[in-house]
Amino acid sequence: MATNNQFSIALHIMTILGYYRDEGVRSAILASSVNTNASFVRRILSKLSKADLVTTTAGKGGHCSLSKSPKDISLLDIYHAVEAPQAFAIHPYPEQKRCSISCSIKPAMEKVLSKTQKSLEKSLREESLAKIILDMKLKGEGK
Repeated sequence: MATNNQFSIALHIMTILGYYRDEGVRSAILASSVNTNASFVRRILSKLSKADLVTTTAGKGGHCSLSKSPKDISLLDIYHAVEAPQAFAIHPYPEQKRCSISCSIKPAMEKVLSKTQKSLEKSLREESLAKIILDMKLKGEGK
């Protein structure tokens, strides 16, 4: 099954920018930390910039930084910025008219998956980038 990792990469990038908040960080440094190519990181940065979560400067000395305090950025803000897909999706296969389960499973699943998605988004809304940065710093100090 294909997965979309843009949210986790965006969170990785945002954590670096929050950790080094007083310094501008170049996309090459971000790409090195994520262990991917700089052009992919720049695509993620573009989405984060359009959502007003980061500011970027172009050119040889170009860099990026957070556009607001980490405490004012929720994980849901990042999730929406990169247009991450819903947690689960209903399969696209057509109904088998001869099967009562096949004809009624999708509406039943929609209720459950909608509730699950709302729960995920509520959880992300309640977590700030500042908390992720703090958790990372504490783990790095061995606490």
